[in-house]
Amino acid sequence: MDTNVLSLTVELIVGFFALLLMTKWLGKTQITQLTPFDFISALVLGELVGNAIYDKEIGVNYVLYALALWTMLIATVEWVTQKFKKSRFLLEGEPTVIIRNGELDFQAMKKQRLDINQMQHLLRDNDVFSVREVAYGILEANGKLNIIKTNETKTPTASDLQVVSQTPPSLPITLIADGELLGDNIKEAGLTLTALNEELADLHIYSHEDVLFADWDPYDGLYVQPYDDKA
Repeated sequence: MDTNVLSLTVELIVGFFALLLMTKWLGKTQITQLTPFDFISALVLGELVGNAIYDKEIGVNYVLYALALWTMLIATVEWVTQKFKKSRFLLEGEPTVIIRNGELDFQAMKKQRLDINQMQHLLRDNDVFSVREVAYGILEANGKLNIIKTNETKTPTASDLQVVSQTPPSLPITLIADGELLGDNIKEAGLTLTALNEELADLHIYSHEDVLFADWDPYDGLYVQPYDDKA
């Protein structure tokens, strides 16, 4: 067997098992809760192992040393965050409430650089298709959104009560996002711009630019969330 092939094989095997042991030692949270720090750690580890494997001048000893050193750094940071609670904000981040009492917190979303489309994607990951279904929404440090549904939308459900609803399920349609009208969606909802403006005027809102988010449900009608503060 070619010497280079043999060397590559040995380094791959060593790197594989070294990474496996490191992951087992650090714990499952490194996999299930990918914080910004963990993400950086994964990138650096991949770069270290990759360079060590494909650089002919670097041997197995370098791979093991690099992994051992980086593992100790990660373990040290984990120890610091457990020992000193104030360091968690810097190293792990903190959760942010972006939906409070059923309303979007625009300033919190702005601070987290989260736009309406991203927020809707996170809601759909929770099987929620409208903000009106959510009482509280918390954006975790790993980017996951956890929600508490409103009393009307959480358990007990119709199936729990053995009640068969005569109303078919509907998909709310977003009409306004970040102060911008979504023309195609307005047509799909069977509305006109005039009708929408009249609906907004009834809520004492006289410009779509003052609306952070609005959607339309054929059964529940229009839901509007104005900007709390556009500054």
